[in-house]
Amino acid sequence: MRILGVDPGIATVGFAVLDAEKRSQRLLTCGVITTPAKTQLSSRLDQIYRDLNELIAQFHPEVMAVEELFFNTNITTGIAVAHGRGIILLSGYQAGLQIYEYTPLQVKQAVVGYGRADKKQVMDMVRRILSLQAVPKPDDAADAVAIALCHARSATSLIHQQERFDPCSTT
Repeated sequence: MRILGVDPGIATVGFAVLDAEKRSQRLLTCGVITTPAKTQLSSRLDQIYRDLNELIAQFHPEVMAVEELFFNTNITTGIAVAHGRGIILLSGYQAGLQIYEYTPLQVKQAVVGYGRADKKQVMDMVRRILSLQAVPKPDDAADAVAIALCHARSATSLIHQQERFDPCSTT
């Protein structure tokens, strides 16, 4: 299965493309989509949309894993990020991808085994799981890799396998 992991943002959107089969995962690419500061929101959203569509066309992922929003201090920034997240979901939907959403707690649990792990622990486990020489940079790209890994690990679980064949499932 080819997974496009996305860490939503407006100034910086992290992305990662990961191939996953059972207990084996391989990182194909990761990076960031950036939009210039002091640019109109609509222009930034257009840039994210076009760049994400280009990634989808180039790598042909089967699924998209996106982190759910978490913000507690700056609601204005949170609203802008929510706009970006909407564009990301739209892009995946229009490409016909199955879209899965994960909370930061779920990502940490899947990658580290502990939902309250700190960022350094998550990044170190990303490096170890994928046998990388170094943690992916910048942080937004590394976060997207962790999100893709989260989906790879949950998609191969027995629970997910059983849900996939349940005709009454809501997933």
